[in-house]
Amino acid sequence: MLALEAMGGDNAPGETCAGAIMACEKFTDLEIALVGDSEAIAPLLVNTCAPVRKRLHLVHAEEKIAMDEPPAVAVRKKRGSSLRIAMQMVRSGEAQGCVSAGSTGAIVAAGVLVVGRIPGIERPGLGVPLPAVNRISMLIDIGATVRCKPLNLFQFALMGDVYMRKIIGVDSPSIGLLSNGQEEAKGDELIIEAREYFKNGRLNFIGNVEGGGIPFGAADVVVCEGLTGNILLKFIEGTGEAIYSLIREEIDRRFLAKMGMVFMVPMLKDLWARFNYEETGGTPLLGVNGAVIKAHGRSRARAICGAIRVAREFVNKRGVQTIAEELAEGVKRG
Repeated sequence: MLALEAMGGDNAPGETCAGAIMACEKFTDLEIALVGDSEAIAPLLVNTCAPVRKRLHLVHAEEKIAMDEPPAVAVRKKRGSSLRIAMQMVRSGEAQGCVSAGSTGAIVAAGVLVVGRIPGIERPGLGVPLPAVNRISMLIDIGATVRCKPLNLFQFALMGDVYMRKIIGVDSPSIGLLSNGQEEAKGDELIIEAREYFKNGRLNFIGNVEGGGIPFGAADVVVCEGLTGNILLKFIEGTGEAIYSLIREEIDRRFLAKMGMVFMVPMLKDLWARFNYEETGGTPLLGVNGAVIKAHGRSRARAICGAIRVAREFVNKRGVQTIAEELAEGVKRG
């Protein structure tokens, strides 16, 4: 069973519940606990077919954590919140994973304070798969840990390596450190010190990579601190939406372009799908002792369904256990 925080996100609970229904229709082995205000959720399930409705369970929560609340404080004080209850279900083993489109800070805080960290992991990292020209690249961290130490970056790389190998299926993923140049001397003190960890480790470390190389697949896993990663991710999302809008504006202005669109529509739809967060699914919070998946705050039903798919795959492929086992093995090797 997966716990879905039904009240998290800009479009909750309508779109979150619709996404849960969609996921259960797609995956017949899936059961979902919808955590939130049961009076608001129950009417949204009335027209659901019986086989799917049997696999959707209501778990009432009196409170919810708003986007603008101080994350750690809210998680500690609001013990009856939908997010905290969903995370407690993971900790107790009642649920195998948690999906939420709520506040990133609150999800990270609840993951650490309620679910707990994998032994040996100092800080968690949010890793998002990004489409590149010839591959999928994971960018980690994108906001879970803003101020990092060299060890944190190395552990992000370790977890990203496991995720790409075990979940995405990439043999010997290449690991790059995001910096302002490819030369060894480039980067701030954090990057330069972190390189020593990478040089002494057994990961497939290829050195520094620049931001401009990420869309061209410079590395399978690109490692950075949370502030840098979050800014980069938002820039990539904004650029994609801006280009899409500009193309539509130009087509509306030109008659011949409108005629040409008849032939270009399938190609543009496929291209947009590669960069659309709704198709990507969710972002795993790596390093916590349970499957915790962050969905985009603006998620609608299809995106919620995608995030649930990511959680299901992470659980089925033993993502948390594999990270813990490989970390333990790495400690043995020194």
